[in-house]
Amino acid sequence: MRGFPRFLVATFCGIVIAAGVHIVAILASPYLADRDAFEKVQTTLTADKAQIISAPGGENTWLPRPDPAIAVATCAFDLRNGPMRVAAQTGSLPLSFSFHKESGGVFFAVTDRAAVRGELEIVTLTARQLDEARAAEDENDPSRDVRIVSPERQGFVIVRVAAPSPSLRPQAEEAAKAVSCTAEQDP
Repeated sequence: MRGFPRFLVATFCGIVIAAGVHIVAILASPYLADRDAFEKVQTTLTADKAQIISAPGGENTWLPRPDPAIAVATCAFDLRNGPMRVAAQTGSLPLSFSFHKESGGVFFAVTDRAAVRGELEIVTLTARQLDEARAAEDENDPSRDVRIVSPERQGFVIVRVAAPSPSLRPQAEEAAKAVSCTAEQDP
């Protein structure tokens, strides 16, 4: 019976060490990855339109498992030079925006159901830029912009347009490419 308690202690120690190594590996993987999502979409910083990263049914993408019925486009933003306006005309195909921090994680998402008269416009700003915009606006004519505060100065927007049938795939890709991502000057 003397060997059995030693075996239990050794097994328990092995499990604790394995669990610790596993947790450290999971938490460190975003920092050790070769290229994160922001780095991959950073080339779209200067583009005025969203850039397709996965066409419906397309093969050329860096996404791990792209949905064959969704056109995915993106545009990166850098709020150091001013706010960014994302605008789209809605149509018959479902459209959504998700705003991501550079370090990862979604901080805002919206669908075409929030569109007003067929237009969906969102202005992304820092907290300081929002304060400046509020101070500069006329009390008698307030801005109708939907403003969101980004927790980080850099990030990216993912645009998704669904194509419910294969015949609508080209239309979904065109709708995704038509999304405008323009930098505005600080107020």
